[in-house]
Amino acid sequence: MAQDGRPTVLLVEDEPAQREVLAYNLDAEGFRVVPADNGEDALILVEEEAPDIIILDWMMPKLSGIEVCRRLKMRPETRGTPIIMLSARAEEVDRIRGLETGADDYVIKPYSVLELMARTRAQLRRVRPSTAGVVLEYGDIRLDPETHRVYRSDKVLKLGPTEFRLLTTLMEKPGRVWSREQLLDRVWGRDIYVDTRTVDVHVGRLRKSLMQFGGEDPVRTVRGAGYALG
Repeated sequence: MAQDGRPTVLLVEDEPAQREVLAYNLDAEGFRVVPADNGEDALILVEEEAPDIIILDWMMPKLSGIEVCRRLKMRPETRGTPIIMLSARAEEVDRIRGLETGADDYVIKPYSVLELMARTRAQLRRVRPSTAGVVLEYGDIRLDPETHRVYRSDKVLKLGPTEFRLLTTLMEKPGRVWSREQLLDRVWGRDIYVDTRTVDVHVGRLRKSLMQFGGEDPVRTVRGAGYALG
């Protein structure tokens, strides 16, 4: 995720013209676009960029989209990342194969760019509900991304912008353990250098803010791993 809060999409398409059109439209939709033109590079970029969503062409050099999808869905750390498969294969058997490999959606070429953007937003809403303005709730904590307000037992909490992004990340996936590096990427962005100890400082501030009116500390420290909500 970029420092400005935009969700990251990995766009894997070997046709330059198609890739350029999609990148332009995704950028206009508010995404940070990471492009790739083959399957092998895509696997490397998934490791480096931890995208929120992947748009993946089936037919590509070096490694097919279907194989990339299969490998990503086998890994616990990428299993939950939505994948939209693009393919000129219109037969039902191909669509079923793509979905059975783990693709979350299957779009047949030629496609409507507007429809693909809508499907991309739909998949993002599923894994990053705050980007669609969905109010997040955990126990007695409520976070409203549109008004940028956080409540605990109906009392408004004062949070700085970094603590707000940190809490949003934790509340979108309660129970998930985030490493300091993952939180740096999601909250601060890959385009800025911040020491991992900075995460500890802001988690401390977040804890203080969450308990300013009492209540238990909902943020759990996992020794040697990172932080989780609950």
